[in-house]
Amino acid sequence: MIVPDYWAEARKQHRSKDRQLTVRRFGWSSSSEAEAQAMAERRAEEALRQILAGDKTLAQRESKTAYNGATGVPIREEVLARHGEEVITRNSYGARCLNTPSALFADIDFSIAPRARHTLGVFALFTATSVLVGAIFHSWALGFGLWMLSLFLIRGSAALFHRLVLRAQGGHEDMAHRRIHGFLARNPAWGLRVYRTPGGLRLLATHALFEASSPEVAEFFSAVGADPLYVRMCQNQQCFRARLSAKPWRIGIGAHMRPRPGVWPVHPDRMPVRSQWIAAYEQAAAAFAACHFLNSVGSERVHPELGRVIELHDREARANELALPLA
Repeated sequence: MIVPDYWAEARKQHRSKDRQLTVRRFGWSSSSEAEAQAMAERRAEEALRQILAGDKTLAQRESKTAYNGATGVPIREEVLARHGEEVITRNSYGARCLNTPSALFADIDFSIAPRARHTLGVFALFTATSVLVGAIFHSWALGFGLWMLSLFLIRGSAALFHRLVLRAQGGHEDMAHRRIHGFLARNPAWGLRVYRTPGGLRLLATHALFEASSPEVAEFFSAVGADPLYVRMCQNQQCFRARLSAKPWRIGIGAHMRPRPGVWPVHPDRMPVRSQWIAAYEQAAAAFAACHFLNSVGSERVHPELGRVIELHDREARANELALPLA
C-alpha cells in the first residue's frame, strides 16, 4: 500500500518523419514535489522507450484515478492523517476513509439487485416457454413474439424471483450471519468484529494481520460474500479500506465535491471552492455514524498490533455511538 503526499506529471515526446508520440506518466513521493517530479520523468522516459521498442500494451497517458479501478498507481487521494501504517484519506466524493495494509476489513453488501444466475434462469425459463408454445400451436411466429415480449419482463421477473429466494432463506442479514458463522466453524482460530453499515455489514478480522493478495484473504472474501467491487479494489491497491464518514447523498448534500472530478491534487486556485464544500459536508456528517458495532464472534484473541486500529476505526467511524443514524 502506497498513499503519497505529493504528485507530479511528466511529458516526453518523440518526433520522426512520419510519427509524433507523446507519453505522460505520474510520479509520487511522501517526501517532496521534487522527488515526485523526478519519478515522473523516469517513468515517462521508460514508458516512451518501451513503446518505441514495440510494446503495444502500454497506454500513452495514465488517467487520474483516485482509488476504484487504479492499477499500478498508488492511492491518489488527499492525506488527512497518518497513524503508523494506517492512513486516513478523503475519497473522490468527499468521505473520509481508513486505508490499512494489514488489518483485514470486508464489506458485505445487502444488494437488492438480482444475481446474474437468477436473471439467466428467468431468461432460460422464458425462452423454453416461448419455444414450447410455438411448438404446441405450430406457430414459430407466436413463439418468437412471446420471446420478444419476455425480454421486457426479464428484469422485473428476476427481481421478484430474487426477493422470493431471499425471503425463503431468511433475508440478507440472516444469510450473511449464517455465512460468517459457517466460516468461523471451519476456521476456529479466526476472530471477527461485526458492524452494521447503511447497506450491509462490515467485518474486521482481529486475530492476525494479513496481506491483501494472500489465498487466506481470497477464501475469506468468498466465504462471507464480500462485495466484489471492494474485493477488486483491495487487490488493485494491496490494502484494505473502511469508510469513516457519511456518503454525501445520504445526508442531504446533493452537489458533488468541487472542483470536479474530486481527484487529488487540486490546483491552488481551486482549493477555496473545495474547502467550502468540505466544510459544509463535515458539518452535516457530524450528525451521522458510518457504522454501528454489533458484536465480536469467533476467537477472542486480538493481535497486539490491531488494538490501535480497532480504536482508530471505531472512534472515527463513531461505531459505538448507536444513537446516531447511519449514513
